[in-house]
Amino acid sequence: MAFEHILWDEADGVATLTINRPERLNALHPGVIAEMIEAVDRIRDRSSAARCLILTGAGRGFSSGADLAGGGAAGSNSGRGPVDAGRVLETHFNVLLERLFALPVPLVTAVNGPAAGAGCSYALAGDIILAARSAYFLQAFVNIGLVPDVGSTWMLPRMVGRARATRMMMLGERIPAEQALAWGMVSEVVDDAELMPRATEIARKLAAGPTRALALIRQGIRDCLDKTLTEALMVERRNQLEAGRTADFAEGVAAFLQKRPANFRGA
Repeated sequence: MAFEHILWDEADGVATLTINRPERLNALHPGVIAEMIEAVDRIRDRSSAARCLILTGAGRGFSSGADLAGGGAAGSNSGRGPVDAGRVLETHFNVLLERLFALPVPLVTAVNGPAAGAGCSYALAGDIILAARSAYFLQAFVNIGLVPDVGSTWMLPRMVGRARATRMMMLGERIPAEQALAWGMVSEVVDDAELMPRATEIARKLAAGPTRALALIRQGIRDCLDKTLTEALMVERRNQLEAGRTADFAEGVAAFLQKRPANFRGA
């Protein structure tokens, strides 16, 4: 499939998905989201051999969020009566977020410039979240009379706490990269020119790792966020059973005993 709104590249076990609407600050409409889902599904369906995914934006921003002028999440009210501002969430935006969470490989998000609205949600969906110094995060829904969506009210309080998340959402304040790092929203802040080289470095390291164990780690962390200790221990027990049956586990042990680097195959 040829893409109109995104770029897709694969090299050295790493796939890079770039939202490619720089003239609109990578604003998102159903067509963009549909292409992103199609691309992500290549990894899910194993038609791609990628063992890590980088998500970023072209130009000077990650994504300004829903393209309200182009049928984005809220659409527009042109005087023809009430609109269902949540319909396209159900059919497109939320579908993509769940696809990203369910990926069988690690996700690195490289946040260049603004990540607003739905763009903020997709940026924060990464397992490793890198931010350029020029990046900022914004929940601006309140400015147009809407509520945060695409998982924001689930993710942000867990990342930064209720008080900070509430302030960010109710006041619509920008959170610069350095503040996001201090709050625990991102993993690392780098100079703008170093963003993609650093993201690629990390992604290649993850791609060379034990893919199935990494998938279990990312899923286990999210599974255990709302569980009791006893329930979390059961999740870990189940995941350890699965990981222990992989060829990568046998290779890891052998490499440790033989004092050599492990050669993981993702199996």
